[in-house]
Amino acid sequence: MRSIIKTSFAAAVAAAIASTASAELTGELKIISDMSNPAPRAVMEGMVADFQAMNPDLDIELTIVDREAWKTQIRNALGANPPDVVNWYAANRMRPYVDAGLFADISDLWAEEQFAALESTKGAMTLDDKQWGVPYTYYQWGVYYRKDIFEELGLSEPATWEEELANCQAILDSGRKCYTIGTKFLWTAGGWFDYINSRTNGYDFHMQLARGEVEWTDERVRQTFANWRQLIDMGAFIDDHQTYSWQEALPFMLNGEAASYLMGNFAVAAMREGGLTDDQLDFYQFPKINPDVDYAEDAPTDTFHIASGAENMDNAKAFLRFVTSADNQSKINAGDALGQLPVNSEASISDDKFLQEGFEMLSSNASGGIMQFFDRDFDAEMASVGMEGLQEFMVFPDNLDDILMRLEETRARIYQ
Repeated sequence: MRSIIKTSFAAAVAAAIASTASAELTGELKIISDMSNPAPRAVMEGMVADFQAMNPDLDIELTIVDREAWKTQIRNALGANPPDVVNWYAANRMRPYVDAGLFADISDLWAEEQFAALESTKGAMTLDDKQWGVPYTYYQWGVYYRKDIFEELGLSEPATWEEELANCQAILDSGRKCYTIGTKFLWTAGGWFDYINSRTNGYDFHMQLARGEVEWTDERVRQTFANWRQLIDMGAFIDDHQTYSWQEALPFMLNGEAASYLMGNFAVAAMREGGLTDDQLDFYQFPKINPDVDYAEDAPTDTFHIASGAENMDNAKAFLRFVTSADNQSKINAGDALGQLPVNSEASISDDKFLQEGFEMLSSNASGGIMQFFDRDFDAEMASVGMEGLQEFMVFPDNLDDILMRLEETRARIYQ
């Protein structure tokens, strides 16, 4: 759906955000966004309306496309007659478009004073020592758990792998499963690998594996799977998880048949809608496995980029300054908007308890590094084959040697 957005906006808000632009802009600005779900769409349209209010003589053309369809359309869109600004993802998911010369180098923006407040996200936007886009929101992953079940069993939040295993055994002894999960669409298994591998071998090793620099048959990778198998052999996960989507696996936790879910913060709304109260639901950071390894966290980051062929480069850069400003970040990530975490350290955080806990965790206790998630950090084909193998391992752990050989053959072919 295409719409030309030209609206007035409250003077107070315009004044609050006017500092992001030194003068009103003229000409055109063409944006393609994949923020197609209702809440993100409203946020995107609101951002454009706010920016339009600051620049009434600017003609803004906003095209909103389906989020899944955009994954196959973006390359063609960036080719002939590209827009100025597009949505995409951080880290290695940028690389195909960076390597193809389709994203513009915007390192000059990141050198500006305003961008010091985004320093913690700079690494996710950096390839080859240059910056290729800006983030606009991110969210934490962690273990969401039934606090009431933990209290019933006298359990506390685990800080170590030994405590995690002990808690799990107590939960199993009570007739429940430790974790719900739905791996029908594979990616949820990637979350478990991210955490167990980074907690076993560290962030740097995990990213080396993601870049194809480490063999899947490496003994350090095998140790990750050995740690994971401890849970599988205990029967920690719900049965037949390969038949459920992540949403279809929620009832096991809602009904108390499973005690926890390793998942992104976006699942909280569904848990609340399913009847869990904040007195029943809580969150903890995935525990340490190797005491010599710092915490690394999955915190997927959604982004804006400027097309290398943009015809309105100055206007596009002004829009990215606006998107990342503290006032706009506070507004779009509020609980009644995206309900996620702002990327600007000077922005305000929603008072939602899970966002507060997530922000505290990522700000003060993620010194190991920030991962973008398995299917974003790894090459797309490697991620697809890899997640198939991860799901297979969860169902048939005895197949590990065959799985690792298959993944290694894929790695050798892709990264040769």
